[in-house]
Amino acid sequence: MPLTPLVYWAQRHEDIYLRVELTDAQDIDVHVHENVLQFRAQGHGAKGQNDYEFSLEFLSPVKSEVSHRSTQRQVSITVQKGQRGWWERLTLKERKPVFLAPDFDRWLDESDAEMEIREKEEKRNRLKASRHKEEGFISLKTAFLFVYNLVQFLGFSWIFVNMTVRLFIFGQDSLYDTFHTISYVMFFCQILAAVEVLNAAFGVVHSGVVPTLIQVVGRNFVLFIIFGSLEEMHNRPVVFFVFYLWSAIEIVRYPFYMLGCFNTEWKTLTWLRYTIWIPLYPLGVLAEAVAVIQSIPIFDETKLFSIPLPKAIGNSVSFSYVLYMYLVVMFLVRLFINFRHLYKQRKKRFRTKKRKAN
Repeated sequence: MPLTPLVYWAQRHEDIYLRVELTDAQDIDVHVHENVLQFRAQGHGAKGQNDYEFSLEFLSPVKSEVSHRSTQRQVSITVQKGQRGWWERLTLKERKPVFLAPDFDRWLDESDAEMEIREKEEKRNRLKASRHKEEGFISLKTAFLFVYNLVQFLGFSWIFVNMTVRLFIFGQDSLYDTFHTISYVMFFCQILAAVEVLNAAFGVVHSGVVPTLIQVVGRNFVLFIIFGSLEEMHNRPVVFFVFYLWSAIEIVRYPFYMLGCFNTEWKTLTWLRYTIWIPLYPLGVLAEAVAVIQSIPIFDETKLFSIPLPKAIGNSVSFSYVLYMYLVVMFLVRLFINFRHLYKQRKKRFRTKKRKAN
């Protein structure tokens, strides 16, 4: 004959919770018919391994939909009340069944349950307000990043196209007046690039601060100190190669970031973003090194940025010593550290895409 399991109950304003003490329950059948819950299952209960069943006629109407979840130790049942309210007891009969007891792990008085509802509502409102605030911030951040990348893309595109057209029209002569025709746009773009360091530092973008800082400071050092401060460098062909290599990298990088603002990807652009730097980045660093080397005799001759010393020691220390140290740092830090960082990014990107494909 089927036996009756131990059943524990608790309530909230909208639900009834039942916990059936039945281990490794199988063949569970639970349903509500005419306001009576019928339960039947096979499992290990108070009387060992047997068939167990029980029925409960509820005090007030309930909905016919019943949800249950079985674990290794018990069966949890949730029944929705027909109307929101608090019941004085569970069953229609005042005398409760002998197998039924309060579930003190979930038991709450009516006042405690109302307080629980208020706390859940307040938490829900806080989450909703936080979500709206976060969505507004994300929208503002997305717009800011898109506009920034668009401006940089337009700037470097103008540089690249202008230099390419001039090279086809004027040939070798265009190599000697690059600074006079391009520098003001390059100054603007490289000053604006400082925003990328701030974005990384304040968490606006998920990017390393150190590699970004190295890249921006390195380029601006060459642009402002080597090219900008020495008029003798303005007509050197090395300016053309530095500017051209910089812009060739950026006209691929910034459109990639623009699409990323809207979680959109163009596979060809993604491949170019993570591949084109392999030849162009070392060539760019090499061109910058050539510019620094060419500027050393000029700094020695003009004494520009020389470090003054006390008369007892000597007149001054030439800025060229700083440039020699910069060359060492350039190859150790910019070439190896940043190259390694870019290689890791590429490896991570395409490894992730390969996993998704599999």
